[in-house]
Amino acid sequence: MEENKDNAQESEKDFEGNYIEKFQEQKEEEFYPGGIISWKQKKGRLKIYAQNSTLELSIISEKILKFRYANDGYFEDDFSYAIDPEFELGNTNYQFEAQQDSLIIKTELLQCIIKKSDATIKILNKNGKILIEDEKGYHWKDERRFGGHVVISTLKSSKTNKYYGLGDKTGNLNLNGTRRELWGTDCYGYGNETDPVYKNIPFFMGLNDGEGYGIFLDNSFRSFFDFGYERKEAISFWAQGGEMRYYFIYGPQLENVVQDYTELTGKSPMPPKWALGYHQSKWSYYPESTVRDLAKTFRENRIPCDVIHLDIDYMDGYRIFTWNNERFPNPKQMIADLKNDGFKTIVIVDPGIKIDPLYTVYQQGVHHDYFCQRMDGARFKGSVWPGPCHFPDFTNPAARKWWSGLFGGLSQDGVAGVWNDMNEPAVFEEGTFPRDVRHDYEGHPCSHRKGHNVYGMQMARATYEGLEQFAGNNRSFTITRSAYAGIQRFSSVWTGDNLASWEHLKIANVQCQRLSASGVSFAGSDVGGFIGAPDGELYTRWIQMATFHPFFRTHSSGDHGDKEPWQFEDKYLNIVRKFIELRYEIMPYLYTTFWQYAEYAKPMLRSISLAYQEDTETLEREEEFLLGQHLLICPVSSPKVKERMMYLPEGNWYNYWTNELISGKREIQVATPLDQIPMFIKAGAIIPMQDKMQYVDEFVPENIKLHIYKASNETVSELYEDDGLTKDFDIGISTLHTFIQKPVDNTIIIQHKMESEYESGSKGFEIHLHGFSNVEKMIVDGNTVNVNNDSKIIVDRNFDSLEIIKQ
Repeated sequence: MEENKDNAQESEKDFEGNYIEKFQEQKEEEFYPGGIISWKQKKGRLKIYAQNSTLELSIISEKILKFRYANDGYFEDDFSYAIDPEFELGNTNYQFEAQQDSLIIKTELLQCIIKKSDATIKILNKNGKILIEDEKGYHWKDERRFGGHVVISTLKSSKTNKYYGLGDKTGNLNLNGTRRELWGTDCYGYGNETDPVYKNIPFFMGLNDGEGYGIFLDNSFRSFFDFGYERKEAISFWAQGGEMRYYFIYGPQLENVVQDYTELTGKSPMPPKWALGYHQSKWSYYPESTVRDLAKTFRENRIPCDVIHLDIDYMDGYRIFTWNNERFPNPKQMIADLKNDGFKTIVIVDPGIKIDPLYTVYQQGVHHDYFCQRMDGARFKGSVWPGPCHFPDFTNPAARKWWSGLFGGLSQDGVAGVWNDMNEPAVFEEGTFPRDVRHDYEGHPCSHRKGHNVYGMQMARATYEGLEQFAGNNRSFTITRSAYAGIQRFSSVWTGDNLASWEHLKIANVQCQRLSASGVSFAGSDVGGFIGAPDGELYTRWIQMATFHPFFRTHSSGDHGDKEPWQFEDKYLNIVRKFIELRYEIMPYLYTTFWQYAEYAKPMLRSISLAYQEDTETLEREEEFLLGQHLLICPVSSPKVKERMMYLPEGNWYNYWTNELISGKREIQVATPLDQIPMFIKAGAIIPMQDKMQYVDEFVPENIKLHIYKASNETVSELYEDDGLTKDFDIGISTLHTFIQKPVDNTIIIQHKMESEYESGSKGFEIHLHGFSNVEKMIVDGNTVNVNNDSKIIVDRNFDSLEIIKQ
């Protein structure tokens, strides 16, 4: 019996994993739209009726077009979990022209040509350059096994095209030549070839001869993307059900594509500033005395830390929303004491609810029918940490509201944030839910085939809304392992159960860059690897890289060894301390970068191919990345190296450690002693920094340090400030400093503009000059300040201009 069961599972896996090949082997019929019969215009929308299907083309803005197909003449309800309900349409003015052989739609930036003979599509920029062009175009196949269909779109491609995105995928940053699958999977100990992985973000960007664009397939069914893997001359994307519904987003700059996609699917809220500090986690810290000792050891070792995570062992028999009273007899007092010492407490919450008639959460879920059911009406039962469990249907608004209300107890206990895990959803033995499990899907009932990829996102949404409900005017913090497009509206993410290896340091680097390019900047990895025991060098190098990732957490499986910084030799501990301190020193810059992401949807991490797409030398580079506009980082990803090669993009760059000015657009060799990571500052940048702290709000710095890197042309830098905790910034209680650096003859002029409703408490700015020689004097708002090497130059935080005059 067991052998037969295993064979059946393998057969199903083969079918799912090689769906299109199966169809090709069976020579099933492909269906195409056919010739265009008629069309109809309505405001920013055009309906085109072909022989076998209907195309609805919506002009979302001058650079975003939306395509939807209906095969039987009727469209589904146009509902999407991904699209931000607050997304505002841009300029929808367009011109429409029906020619003899085609229909032409023009915006200010795009031309869309649809052939009448077969309804295939070609999109060009306003100058006539082809951006994408259908090869087979849209078509569909019957799905015999499940009685549905597969919707497919195929575009022309070439081996010189570049493709980026798709969330947390491993492998090369450029996706050309690969096939990828989106079906959220608990992939414990995944590798560089593992696919699928945890997250489901069906958005990718293409770079065609220097012109950038993006395609977002808004379909939550299991989906596939073939980037010239089967046929080098074509790329395809398809889903095992639902509509072919995709958005085309024009750049031409890839950074702008990311911004527009992020605007479409929703911008991230500003987090509490402490969430950008250092986090320490393990499976698991218990009992209470262990947690208290952990916090005490951080402070005794003077290692900055803001957050301690509690994994599943804090609960009573793994029952969520409970405490184990033997291990944690007074959690409220413990959390309060930790808070007084600068630590916030985050707890894990999984979706599996233990089947226990005496358990209140279980009773409520059964009574109100909040749990997922099988097709025959029975509640789905699956085993996870508590044993047999039922699982909430997070696509049911009533179930989400109930779930959100359950966080009242944890919030009253002082828990500052929640970590959602196992929400792919993961189930022991079965892997995930059977496909006949039913979901409400916001009043659009469906099976798990459609609900699977959004399950984790909707759990994170319900968690976020619950924390917001009880947070009052304070900001909340959520982290999730599984996600769908638009997750950034509700949660940060991490890259899952990785390994303690040099390969996984590289994988984490690529994954975080790729997530940022997919709208999800608030991302990080388990520093040092969740599985296995890193040596001191690997842990140190990982800490160095993660210092510049938005989410910064060490996490480990305790049975593979502890990963607190002091577990390693002093020579490593001292360097780890130095870099965690650096994280807090650059916090003003990091926080400003997050504000730029939350306000303008600018990605926080930027692959150099994303930031410098015109330079073909950047397009295959995977390790170098930018944090914000001005910091260039290149991790050390091999053991025992004293130097490494890296690429400096165009412009001039200052080596952070030596202040050496180096011209870019070339590969250079950089020294990599153990206590350094290659770190360069773009010439012209003004980097705000602060004093070292043990946690983000330990004290208010007397002065913010402005590190001014000499410019050769006009540059702009920013510093954003608010209280870092409340939502008062929403009513304008914040300050934005804009610094404009202008070189004029033998003088550098710094103009300072301040939009202010918030007093940070800092008195002024401490000026640090880089790249300046023979400075004779400075003039601050008309007053001369003599310069000597032994004095600090302090300027008022309200200054208007600073002139740096050379001899």
